[in-house]
Amino acid sequence: MQKHSIISFFSIVLFSALLSCNSETKKPTLADPSPAAPVIKTQTLNYALDTVQMNGFIAYDESFKTRRPVVLIVHEWWGLNDYARLRASKLAELGYLAFAIDLYGNGTTADNPELAGKLAGPFYQDPGMAKKRFDAALQTIRLNELADTTRIAAIGYCFGGAQVINMAKLGDHLAGVVSFHGNLNVVPTDKALLHTPILVCHGADDKFVPETEVAIFKKQMDSIGASYTFKSYAGATHAFTNPGATAMGQKFSIPIAYNAAADSASWNDMKTFFGTIFK
Repeated sequence: MQKHSIISFFSIVLFSALLSCNSETKKPTLADPSPAAPVIKTQTLNYALDTVQMNGFIAYDESFKTRRPVVLIVHEWWGLNDYARLRASKLAELGYLAFAIDLYGNGTTADNPELAGKLAGPFYQDPGMAKKRFDAALQTIRLNELADTTRIAAIGYCFGGAQVINMAKLGDHLAGVVSFHGNLNVVPTDKALLHTPILVCHGADDKFVPETEVAIFKKQMDSIGASYTFKSYAGATHAFTNPGATAMGQKFSIPIAYNAAADSASWNDMKTFFGTIFK
């Protein structure tokens, strides 16, 4: 009888201890909060260079207030439109302070290839002008209270992809740049200037960036020991990340089209790249 009483006593003590432990683990603490769903805030961010007014667009998750890495986005040759803004919001969901810049100025956009070519042409012909405008955006976002100014990268699409590679080749100090279906060899490769890691996300069937251009780019980068990663996606053409590309390609008879698999794969490659450069 006494033996059974001792066993019962210890059973009660053990049960009480387990109950106490379980109760403590369920208590929420300020030091270890539950992850909150992103609350994306967007707004226009105006800045200027000389007499040119530029209408940028920022997006960030306001569910947390700490500084976070910055990603600048350079638009396609269509200008800063809803597609670039969408990418900014997607980056904000990943925890970045995203800044879609207005490289053309005055919020100028194009709705046809002829006008887009006229807008983009001067920036290919004068990379120095593009750098001045990019740097104006860079200095503007550095002043934002949410910006971790030690961790700034840039991405670009088509025209914008070429521009972010140019910025790296021209010596801008960035944690890294990512080009999505952009041209590759606008600016010469200079070992004294290029210190920024580059990720190129390229469509294997891109008629605007042929294999000859790819080969020259790789040869030049290898010749100076540059840090770069080149990803090629089978079946993808120019503008493969933009869901509106197929309709625009059909409307204007140009070889561009959306490719969902390549879009997803390249976005994941970008996230992996950021995980490396933003350590």
